[in-house]
Amino acid sequence: MRLLVCAGGTGGGVYPALAILQALSNEPEAVLWVGSEGGMERDLVARTGIPFQAIPAAGVHGVGWRRLPGNIIQLIRGTLAAHQILRTYKPDVLLFTGGYVGVPMAIAGRSIPSLVYVPDIEPGLALNLMSRFAHTIAVTVPESRRYFSPRKHVVVTGYPTRAELRNWKREHAREILGLTPEAPVLLVMGGSKGARSINRAVTANLEAILSLAQVIHLTGSTDWPEIQQHVAYLPTDLRSRYHAHPYLHEDIGAAFAASDLILCRAGASTLGELPLFGLPAILVPYPYAWRYQATNAQYLSERGAAVVLSDDTLAETLIPTLQELFGDPQRLRQMGEAMRTLAIPDAAANLANLVRTLATRSAGVPMREDAK
Repeated sequence: MRLLVCAGGTGGGVYPALAILQALSNEPEAVLWVGSEGGMERDLVARTGIPFQAIPAAGVHGVGWRRLPGNIIQLIRGTLAAHQILRTYKPDVLLFTGGYVGVPMAIAGRSIPSLVYVPDIEPGLALNLMSRFAHTIAVTVPESRRYFSPRKHVVVTGYPTRAELRNWKREHAREILGLTPEAPVLLVMGGSKGARSINRAVTANLEAILSLAQVIHLTGSTDWPEIQQHVAYLPTDLRSRYHAHPYLHEDIGAAFAASDLILCRAGASTLGELPLFGLPAILVPYPYAWRYQATNAQYLSERGAAVVLSDDTLAETLIPTLQELFGDPQRLRQMGEAMRTLAIPDAAANLANLVRTLATRSAGVPMREDAK
């Protein structure tokens, strides 16, 4: 099997692909990752040693008229670059997990067996476009089926998580992160780049939060200098309860395992990583991500696993919400149990099996009518 992975833009597209590759182990004869020029995925992929190539990519939906012509040119350039990569690399299977970079590759590789995995409950425009060329579409939850044509082959697999996330035990995780074993722990995170509104709501209320719980704060690289300055003004007795990091890569599983509650956005990873740990959540959907995060948050909230707060009023509503949840351990336990029932630990293996199935068909798969 010669596998080409095309994903980028955010960790929500990159990490699922990494988990699928991990489940495939050393099965592919060769793997090539195609990402976008200047994309954050290059650094994440470089950590794994997987060969990487970049092509031009840009979105065209919701783009102002001044930027639209340039973005269309980028899309055309990306499609030409994708054709060249396919001629040289000759993949048997294409795997897409998100990002506008997948659109030119899906167009160029429309006759090659392909799997599109949709991490969010509702697919974004780019994944919607890619799915039109896909032989198989994989989704995280059954509710996603309604967004695709009944004629499409749609499989519910769950959200794939990396194997190393499962290696952490609560006591060891707290020890590694310098946390005391008895006090509750709040994990705050907004991804590798961070979430500024969450960071500022936390720092504005930090002393009150630290009176309720220990805090692991993954600030993202952008706000890290500002957070460091803020920590210097904390009273000495509270400083030991506050554990800030720009981000945790290898130890992110420790942060999940050590925590009693998480405050975060509602990206696709919340549908897989939080259920894996049975971690109850306060979700703050990113207000400029159309409705993808709001849909994810509503799904978890309706099942009793999360509380949803508005980004606009977070600074005012955060402390009352934390007081309510930390003051009611039974409710926190019930939320955690509700979250754990949503876990599909074999999701990465399920997706790896779909890739294998496409690989076995590769030599004799007829070209679809819409690809001729």
